Amino acid sequence: MPTPARIEHLPYVDALAVRHFAGIDTVVIHCTELPDLATAREYGERVLYATSRTGNSGHYYIDRDGSTIEYVPPQRIAHHTRGWNQRSIGIELVNTGRFPHWLDSRHQTMDEPYTEAQVEALIALLLALRERIPALVRIAGHEDLDTDEVEASDDPALKVRRKLDPGPLFPWARVLEAVPLRRIG
Repeated sequence: MPTPARIEHLPYVDALAVRHFAGIDTVVIHCTELPDLATAREYGERVLYATSRTGNSGHYYIDRDGSTIEYVPPQRIAHHTRGWNQRSIGIELVNTGRFPHWLDSRHQTMDEPYTEAQVEALIALLLALRERIPALVRIAGHEDLDTDEVEASDDPALKVRRKLDPGPLFPWARVLEAVPLRRIG
């Protein structure tokens, strides 16, 4: 069954390593922490790694209206979660998160709710991926897997979490009830 997504692969997608579905056991849920999908695309297209000529991106992006786009096919390794890329699929939900003050200690509240359309699209995508990739059995938030703290941008004496997504407004109970995946964290 094909995933319910429009395909708009990143320009460097062919430079990303190929992997077998048997090794993919985890989905990582992210929020873009950017104002809109166009800005997320711009960030995804940035080449950050000189050796591979690739950048950071999730596999799928879900906009506020529920439209879903595949930036990287799941059989390729996208750079979305340190230490987990080889074995996981990254799904980004468009949401402002802490934008534009990601690491400012005074702006660590994530208060934009996820839309009903996003949650429904996410559940549909997760079910389609689970059917397509039988080894897929776990789900986590980026915040569950990357717990590093860094210096706050407004005061280096303070520490803030590097990643907080998908954040406190993500409807974990609803998603876990709808999909046959077990949460890490």
